[in-house]
Amino acid sequence: MISNHAWTKSKGSGLYRYNPTGQYFARVRFRGKLYRKKLDTADYELAKRKLAAFKRDLERTDATKGNTSFAKMLDDYAETLGGADSTKEDKRHIIAKLKETWFGVDTLPLRTVKPSQVTAWLSKHYGEKSASYCNSALSVVRAALDMAVNDKIIVENPADGLTYRKRNKPIRLTPTFEQFKQIVADIRAQRFNREAEQSADFVEFLGLAGLGQAEAASITCADVDLQAGRIIVYRHKTDTGFAIPIYPQLRPLVEKLYKGKTHNARLFSINEARKALANACKRLDFPAFTHRSLRRMFITRAIERGVDVKVIAEWQGHRDGGKLILQTYSHVNPVHSNRMAQLMSDGQPENVIPISAQA
Repeated sequence: MISNHAWTKSKGSGLYRYNPTGQYFARVRFRGKLYRKKLDTADYELAKRKLAAFKRDLERTDATKGNTSFAKMLDDYAETLGGADSTKEDKRHIIAKLKETWFGVDTLPLRTVKPSQVTAWLSKHYGEKSASYCNSALSVVRAALDMAVNDKIIVENPADGLTYRKRNKPIRLTPTFEQFKQIVADIRAQRFNREAEQSADFVEFLGLAGLGQAEAASITCADVDLQAGRIIVYRHKTDTGFAIPIYPQLRPLVEKLYKGKTHNARLFSINEARKALANACKRLDFPAFTHRSLRRMFITRAIERGVDVKVIAEWQGHRDGGKLILQTYSHVNPVHSNRMAQLMSDGQPENVIPISAQA
């Protein structure tokens, strides 16, 4: 064993132990390049097995692809993109920026890409942008390099150790229900706009159903079951379907939209109403509410009316039991919770039947 106080090397094995923590690391030279890997164990025998597995991964790397360029990998990754059209478009934009701004991207072998290069590129081109933009760019770089690892072009992903920037969590603009009704009425009153009625219906539907713009736009009459009182919704972002009730506040509008249409016809002939919503907010001197603001209004109102958070999550197509709702809407005054808190007094509430001691 060879030691320099902080590190202890197992002779001839490529295995190093970091003495302050006892953790083992691999240090292996392969085809002229030095590879390092944290083995996440303080057990010597387990570390030896992990080192052997690491060496096998190096051997399985396809030497014929060792000089594959970063640009070629980005092109291959672009062919695998899935999800909503808007998501794919955002990723393609990042890929295009990488190819335009990463020095030598057309000839740079993937095996030479270093973590510091990824960090420098992100800092230069996304350092002054929001955390969301920066994290999206890092996700694309990481996913493309992960693909290269899986294809045995490179042994390890140089972006693996990079961390995402922490996003701010502002309380976003949300209209009151009264403001929402005024907005709908204002859009409907624009007699010289031929799409005023359809735009008003679209905005009203978003606020009363609590759905996003893409989800609402894709609903057909076949998705609506008036007798069962439910609507089948498709969420493009997660590529999943879920059902929402036809709420009492929503039923008159749904019946109006459904009437006279064929089985496969869409409820709406338009895909969004951003301009109509923005103009109504200007005329009414309201903040610049968006489609998403209407969904937040729905969720906020449901919480304040005492609807169980787990149920709200189901209405939103979430599968986390309400965790995201609780995190995002922690600022909402929990009227139902406050009402329940009144039961926790030192006396016996009138609506509680005492349980017999012999029960």
